[in-house]
Amino acid sequence: MSKHADTDPLYQIIRELVQQARQQVQRQVNSAMVHTYWQIGRLIIEHEQQGEQRAAYGKQQLEQLASRLTGEFGKGFDVTNLRNMRRFYQAFPIRETVSTELSWSHYNQLARLENPAARQWYQQEAIQQHWSVRALERQIGTLYYERLLSSREKPTVEAEAQANTLPLADTPKDYLRDPYILDFLNLDTSRYQEADLERGIIQNLQQFLLEMGKGFAFVERQQRIRTDDGDYYIDLVFYNYLLKCFVLIDLKLNKLSHQDVGQMDMYVRLYEEQKRSPDDNPTIGLILCSEHNHTVAQYSVLKDSQQLFASRYLTILPSEEELQRELERERRKIEQQIKEQRGEYRIVQ
Repeated sequence: MSKHADTDPLYQIIRELVQQARQQVQRQVNSAMVHTYWQIGRLIIEHEQQGEQRAAYGKQQLEQLASRLTGEFGKGFDVTNLRNMRRFYQAFPIRETVSTELSWSHYNQLARLENPAARQWYQQEAIQQHWSVRALERQIGTLYYERLLSSREKPTVEAEAQANTLPLADTPKDYLRDPYILDFLNLDTSRYQEADLERGIIQNLQQFLLEMGKGFAFVERQQRIRTDDGDYYIDLVFYNYLLKCFVLIDLKLNKLSHQDVGQMDMYVRLYEEQKRSPDDNPTIGLILCSEHNHTVAQYSVLKDSQQLFASRYLTILPSEEELQRELERERRKIEQQIKEQRGEYRIVQ
């Protein structure tokens, strides 16, 4: 190839045409694969449900079917894949809910989810955010949906009861999660400093944006704010194009303190005065700390604030069971706070 090929207009036009053709073929193949596997899953289910006696021999029949299909079409039709197709149909029995914007590998991950509300939510997010299969697998593995629900100021059970119509993005808080899982930074948990944490985020910005969630775009690191008394530096600045506002992030290694909250409150006020344009919504300040402090959260400007928030981050990916227990503890704390607030309200009344 000539060293000038990349600047040759004819080459560029043909190259783009070939790429578009390949993408179109890939989409057609994916669409055919998804619908074919859905139909195979449906046929297997209907065949198994014809009678109890037939169902009793289902395993043996599936093995025989897999053997014949594999002999003719290859290993894509072994017993494991046929079971995956059957599970795919069981998870998505209505064909119209199966979007060809996702691949078979996406649906193979989604079909493993037992919670229909979570499955539907992950499906929609994967479509809207153009998640790769690997990204979808990570979001499921780190309980993205469950963390969003547990972060809301209402019990998870109450939220899930409304899951079919639940908008997980009503307020700024609904765009944030707790905890954030930053295992991709590969930090030495006993030695890292705030500078290491910040540097790791910048070096893994794409993964951090995925962990942040919907609508976030990176603006600047260590952004300077000038005042008459000196300069201040904000660790990380993002813009959320859905919320239409700046999001300031302050990284803290230790337990959340009143000083951390006061510092972020000042940053937000300065940003509102110096950086925010008339078209922007109010600036959000997010303190990422290694440990929560519910007393500070209850008795500081964090309480009832629509602009200041604090979330915990984890640098090691816990097991699903450990994360579930952690979310359950946080949910109980939120429920207890709500009960206490309601009790205080009744006393005042």
